[in-house]
Amino acid sequence: MTDIITQEQLKELLHYDPETGVFKWKIANSYRIKIGDVAGYINGSNGSGYIIITVFNKPYGAHRLAWLYTHGKFPEDQIDHINKDKTDNRLVNLRAVSNKENGKNKFIPTNNTSGHIGVVWDTKNNRWKVQVRGGSKAYHGSFECKSDAVARAKKVYKKLGFHKNHGKRANG
Repeated sequence: MTDIITQEQLKELLHYDPETGVFKWKIANSYRIKIGDVAGYINGSNGSGYIIITVFNKPYGAHRLAWLYTHGKFPEDQIDHINKDKTDNRLVNLRAVSNKENGKNKFIPTNNTSGHIGVVWDTKNNRWKVQVRGGSKAYHGSFECKSDAVARAKKVYKKLGFHKNHGKRANG
């Protein structure tokens, strides 16, 4: 066996349902695994990580295996979970992207106080500031009204090609 699993090997070992995003074992390759068992575990101590499936003693992200299973090869760079749920490996929720593109679909930071990504309160000037950066481009603006700042930030993110889910909260 090689270090990198092929689509053919993967399909011999596992079944992937693109509608549910779930992998199930087709063979019982250890005393703990039975045919039909759901494959994988969630990495990370708090359960907020990716689903990992170990094949031939090598751990793989289930999202990457889903891509291999359906497209015949691993993505060139990264897989973005469009809805940002790292355990949702339905094919409609996965897209192959560059690191730069993946960075344009992030949760709103937990320390954000305005409730909107790219919008902060400027205590020195008592105004709402818009701070948006996309690659080498940056936009800064100052507004009296929060809704104007939010509208401008959304417009700039859209113009810079950010995903429509960029800046949404983790659970909403």
